Amino acid sequence: MKHVRHLMQSTGPYLAALGILVLLRSTGLAQTLDLVVYDLITSQRSEGSGQDQPITLVGIDESDIQRFGWPIDDGIFCDAFDELNAKGVTAIGFDIYRDQGVGAEQQCLRDRFRGQPTLVSIFNVAAGIAAVPGTPIERQSYNDLSLDADGVVRRDLVHVTGQDEATVAFPLRVLEVATGDRSLRDALDAGTNPGPWLSADGGGYHNEIDAGLGLQRLLRFREPRSYATYTLGEVVDGAVPEDILRDRVVLIGSTAPSLRDLFEVPHTRFDRGESLFTISGVEVHANRLASLMDERSGSFQPGWLMPGWGNLLMVIGFAGIGLLLGERIPKQRISIVVVGLVAAGAAAGLGALLWNHIWIGMAMPLTGLLSFSGAAWLRRGMESQQHTQQIQQLLGQTTSPAVAQQLWEQRDSLLSDGRFQGQQLPITTLFTDTASFTSVSEGMSPRELMNWLNRGMEICVPAVTERNGMVNKFTGDGMLAVFGVPLLGDPSAEAQAAVEAAFQIKEGLETLNEQLKIEGTPIMRVRMGIHSGDALVGSMGSAERIEYAVIGDAVNCASRLESYDKDRHEGVLRVLLSSKTLELLPREFRESLNLNHWGPVHVKGREEPLDVSELKFDIKQNEGS
Repeated sequence: MKHVRHLMQSTGPYLAALGILVLLRSTGLAQTLDLVVYDLITSQRSEGSGQDQPITLVGIDESDIQRFGWPIDDGIFCDAFDELNAKGVTAIGFDIYRDQGVGAEQQCLRDRFRGQPTLVSIFNVAAGIAAVPGTPIERQSYNDLSLDADGVVRRDLVHVTGQDEATVAFPLRVLEVATGDRSLRDALDAGTNPGPWLSADGGGYHNEIDAGLGLQRLLRFREPRSYATYTLGEVVDGAVPEDILRDRVVLIGSTAPSLRDLFEVPHTRFDRGESLFTISGVEVHANRLASLMDERSGSFQPGWLMPGWGNLLMVIGFAGIGLLLGERIPKQRISIVVVGLVAAGAAAGLGALLWNHIWIGMAMPLTGLLSFSGAAWLRRGMESQQHTQQIQQLLGQTTSPAVAQQLWEQRDSLLSDGRFQGQQLPITTLFTDTASFTSVSEGMSPRELMNWLNRGMEICVPAVTERNGMVNKFTGDGMLAVFGVPLLGDPSAEAQAAVEAAFQIKEGLETLNEQLKIEGTPIMRVRMGIHSGDALVGSMGSAERIEYAVIGDAVNCASRLESYDKDRHEGVLRVLLSSKTLELLPREFRESLNLNHWGPVHVKGREEPLDVSELKFDIKQNEGS
């Protein structure tokens, strides 16, 4: 059961991160996010003005409907064709369905399409609408548009290979009629045009593209509504200058909102106008035609699309980077900052690539980076909490936060099977005991006595832990504190920390005793022994009870010094130091101390005498320390 719980703690966060990626992909949210970014870049990046290409639009607007009615009589279109051809246009793309004639001049429209080589008629495959009757197949075309699932036009269905001669895309057919050149279509049929062509999972699309529908690419949008545009009435009236028409391609289509031939485009999402931003179908075809003209002239920047397998590798790579950054950077705060910078840099880089027509799916890789780094932080947090509980169990709550942090960072080398490994360390031991405890306890209730003792410990414990010492155990009315465990430190610095702790305890006891006198409570006097030496340290006990043990002469001697000659005690705190500790102290610090040399003393359990000095706390020497 323990192993199962450990396995879940180790793998659970990463399974959750993987689940986030699967959910993002399967719900279509990732594609939505990628398309939002695509729309933002596209709306801000102009491909130039429609005036850059020899394309003129003739839009049937609301004024034309009021003047000519709807549907417009075929004779009106015949007059328009004659006017346009008289002014030297190279091709006329008629983006109006006229498989059924309108008005008394139906035959004239059919005659124009049959006999005038500049006219291109449309049919619609999906709706089953035929071209103008009598139009030769070499001037027929389909005007079907590719809409994304959200109803936005982003793609251009350039060509469908393997079809009959009539089945050619409207812009491609208009270009061929205008130039007499079909080399572009031949390259498409032969598969020698590199595209890039959209495929399933290409760029930011996720299974949106059906390659069987033909060769599709991302549509390039000129600045919206920048094409030279005139109404049908202006053409019929001869109000369009000849220089706007000669040697140009003319596309005729509806622009009136009431005719509902309007489409949402990437710009729609970010337009802040009062009404929904759309462009007419004839302008969509103009953009398609402009790209073909650019391609024919060699000025078209094809760009590149990351294929589906590449997007998958990007997700795996970014997830791996997130895992490494989350796991390998020791400090989590720094790890979070680094991951944030990497994510921001990656987003900026991918956005810059998209600006230059290189589209790589952004949502899934960045989510992989963030989710797997987050999973690493969560796993480390869970492990940290577990180790913190384990360290608290092993050491109690008497270790300073700084030491606890070092323990966490070095846990792999210190801990084995949930225990601190045995090792020998140079330490300084500080042992305290409360003077006259027996006589004090006789005049207090247990509750009062415990409160009295704890007030003293509230002074002693912080003095130790603030200097990265550890209170190893409480001994009834005293404590055993150790400097230099469980991490190897500088013996000189540990010895100095123990002496500095004695000064702090002395000051704290004096303040406490002033308050105890006011309360009419016995004052507190403490004896302390400090000794330095090697000790065996590590976890000791069984599964039911375990503690961090410090064993050796260094501990025994500190205890013996504390209890030596108890009656020789002046002031609130008596501190006996061994020469072993004094020798370790930095010279300048040692010379600042006021010491009363007691000389060699024999302590219980030790044959060799200890050279002992008493630390004095007069005003002069305390200031010097």
